[in-house]
Amino acid sequence: MADAHETTQAKLLWLRELRDKAMHAGSERAVQKRREQGRLLARERAEKLCDPGSFVELDRYVRHRESSFGMMDRRPYGDAVVTGYGTIFGRKVFLFSQDFTVFGGSLSEVFAEKVCKVMDMAVKYGCPLIGINDSGGARIQEGVVSLAGYAEIFWRNVQASGVVPQISLVMGPCAGGAVYSPAITDFVFMVEGSSYMFITGPDVVKTVTGEEVTFEELGGAATHAAKSGVAHFIAADEEACLEDARYLLSFLPQNNLDKVPFTTPSDPSDREDAELDTLIPDNPNKPYDMHDVIRRVLDDGEFLEVHERWAENIVCGFARLGGRAVGVVGNQPHSLAGVLDIDASDKAARFVRTCDAFNIPLVTFVDVPGFLPGTTQEWGGIIRHGAKLLYAYAEATVPKLTVITRKAYGGAYDVMSSKHIRGDYNVAWPSAEIAVMGPEGAVNVIYRDEIAKAKDPDLRRTQLVAEYVARFANPYVAAARGYLDDVIEPRETRPRLVAALRSLANKRDANPRRKHGNIPL
Repeated sequence: MADAHETTQAKLLWLRELRDKAMHAGSERAVQKRREQGRLLARERAEKLCDPGSFVELDRYVRHRESSFGMMDRRPYGDAVVTGYGTIFGRKVFLFSQDFTVFGGSLSEVFAEKVCKVMDMAVKYGCPLIGINDSGGARIQEGVVSLAGYAEIFWRNVQASGVVPQISLVMGPCAGGAVYSPAITDFVFMVEGSSYMFITGPDVVKTVTGEEVTFEELGGAATHAAKSGVAHFIAADEEACLEDARYLLSFLPQNNLDKVPFTTPSDPSDREDAELDTLIPDNPNKPYDMHDVIRRVLDDGEFLEVHERWAENIVCGFARLGGRAVGVVGNQPHSLAGVLDIDASDKAARFVRTCDAFNIPLVTFVDVPGFLPGTTQEWGGIIRHGAKLLYAYAEATVPKLTVITRKAYGGAYDVMSSKHIRGDYNVAWPSAEIAVMGPEGAVNVIYRDEIAKAKDPDLRRTQLVAEYVARFANPYVAAARGYLDDVIEPRETRPRLVAALRSLANKRDANPRRKHGNIPL
């Protein structure tokens, strides 16, 4: 008995030593460097992302293959990635966290196998998947095997798309082919000053194009948040990034078959806001901030904006309405008069499709003068890009609520969740103007000859504009046709939308059976 006890104790001691090795796979020097940079380690990131004490690690004793070129004497446990599952606000998630202290976080065959395993589990169990990226790229010593590993991950990203939410946290370098996994996922977070994404680094760019550019300018968080639109969210530091990701998940369901999260609202559903009655300027060309409308209508003024710094002429984000999570889209008169251009169309189309994939109702606030004219936009494909937004709204089967606050001109009126593309509840404020184009442009087209022949062309033009405004610069023509369900006082917007959303809770709608549509990419 004593010998058996001693044997058991020896095994336990060996297990503890082995576990300690797996917990500290990176070299002391590499770990110390991360500490000096104020960076969290891979396992710490996973634990902080999850609810306290909930993270369960998987495959901590996996080691890379002995066949790796020149690596036989360096086989740390766990390789260069930490994988597992935990809970966020009590809801299960699966995740992986790349470990830069082990071979620079480079991807090997077993690294990819670990990641693919948790990806498969996330889909199988219907849970969100979160990837924390911090890697130098493919492990050169494993050659094409590491490239095959990336492809296996990419394939799973595509299969999981629209099935479970996929979130990427870029918390270090992410370069070359590795960038395409985050690019396929639903949301990308970056950290200012410490995370980078690019296909080729500054040295290669200089060699090929002659351009001299820094890491930050080429692929830093600010660049991807404001210029490329690759990053949906950026954070000041790592802990803020992890907390922001947790907050985002509070608006998302577990999977595409799950209902959106519901939180008992503290904000009364019948609350009216009299300040909305005077929010729209009397001058139709004077801007206002659509954020003021959104925050006054939705629960507690709470709004998580997506792509806040990119394509600012349209606003997208998550909020709650009567306790239910909703996706919000709104033209922004404060930027480019709220016009739709290439980037705004792409931004909103992607957001609308994400919401539709995960059963999140859409609330759209419309103040759009049309599509941006000019050769830059036409040659850049505004027709194709604008069609993406039209396609996204027309394809969406979730409840769609639309409020026209002011201008809704031309084809942009149709595109912005109009009744004609199956908007469920469409209302307008008395300040709404629904027409083919603005009064000045319309009069110049319709009455060109009459104005030219008038004794006083300017006076006649002014008279005709006034007549056009009296006829079309109001929502009642559209309401008379049934294109609007009602014209409401602005102060009534919140209770009206809450009531409409409740009535649409069991909406059933479907698109024709097909393999998939062919969105104009």
